[in-house]
Amino acid sequence: MFPQTDIADAIAALRRGGVIAYPTEAVWGLGCDPSNEAAVLRLLTLKQREVDKGLILIAADEAQLAPYIDMAALDDTQRTAVRAGWPGPHTWVVPASTNAPAWITGTHTGIAVRVSAHPTVITLCNAFGGALVSTSANRASESAPCSRDALDPVIMAGVDAITIGETGGLQRPTAIRDARSGDTLRI
Repeated sequence: MFPQTDIADAIAALRRGGVIAYPTEAVWGLGCDPSNEAAVLRLLTLKQREVDKGLILIAADEAQLAPYIDMAALDDTQRTAVRAGWPGPHTWVVPASTNAPAWITGTHTGIAVRVSAHPTVITLCNAFGGALVSTSANRASESAPCSRDALDPVIMAGVDAITIGETGGLQRPTAIRDARSGDTLRI
């Protein structure tokens, strides 16, 4: 069984361009440095997911998302709606900044982002000093794991660290809403 690592070891793995597994609000996620193209492509290969789909970024606060998003492109009502659910289990697609890399946005003009209230996520993002990629820790055709014990051995073998922690207890991954339209894109 793959040993669980502490936050310092997970951060060291991230800084080396590694991929980690960690608990989120509802499921175990895979994460890496969103500015490291090689790390993101490795994560996508592990998941068997196409880069065109784009990825979610997760953060401890909105400032950590600032390099990737353009909140000024939203009107006051839209920004208020997005910020009302943060921190918390609310993922929003917001306009991408001109600096957002294509390996994060995929074929989209926006990025799905969340400011989390999950203690492990907050600790990871603060220790790392920025946002992380957050995608469920499963291959594209499989169910997202809700516990560490449910992690696929192939996924476990492909990551550099698995943190200690538990999910936040939600029954399903967070809903994703479009910040401009308010439409729910994933329930």
